[in-house]
Amino acid sequence: MSEILQRQTRVKADWIDYNGHMNVAYYVLVFDHSTDALLETFGLGEAYRQRENKSFFVVESHVTYQNEVKKDDLLVVKSKLLGYDTKRLQIFHEMFLGETGEKCATNEVMVLHVDMGTRKTTEIAERFKPHLQAGVDGSLANGFPDMCGRAIKKLLNK
Repeated sequence: MSEILQRQTRVKADWIDYNGHMNVAYYVLVFDHSTDALLETFGLGEAYRQRENKSFFVVESHVTYQNEVKKDDLLVVKSKLLGYDTKRLQIFHEMFLGETGEKCATNEVMVLHVDMGTRKTTEIAERFKPHLQAGVDGSLANGFPDMCGRAIKKLLNK
């Protein structure tokens, strides 16, 4: 598994803000749906939550914006699993304009595995790890994405 085409969606009119482009909240919405879709590919989606009473919560997220998105644009989101440990998954999404292939935005997400009964983190079962490792291996076949690990730099006031 290298890149997985997770979602295609059209930008709705009510997603457009007073600047005439998609509001930042809707980038996060589209990326969140893509996280859900990626979890589904590993058997860790909604059915897993219902069956095992465990789920994943976002604990950290970073979005970068490269190009404007406007009403009726077709969005294509490609997702990668970059890493995992006993309780966390590191996920990376890239959003493209479907008509041109131009990159619009990226989103890096860290999710925690949570027991829904206790609402505390819990270890991911060993049976999922071979599939997760295969996902990481495929995702990193061409290297770590350039936009990963970015942070907003402090401004120096002079």
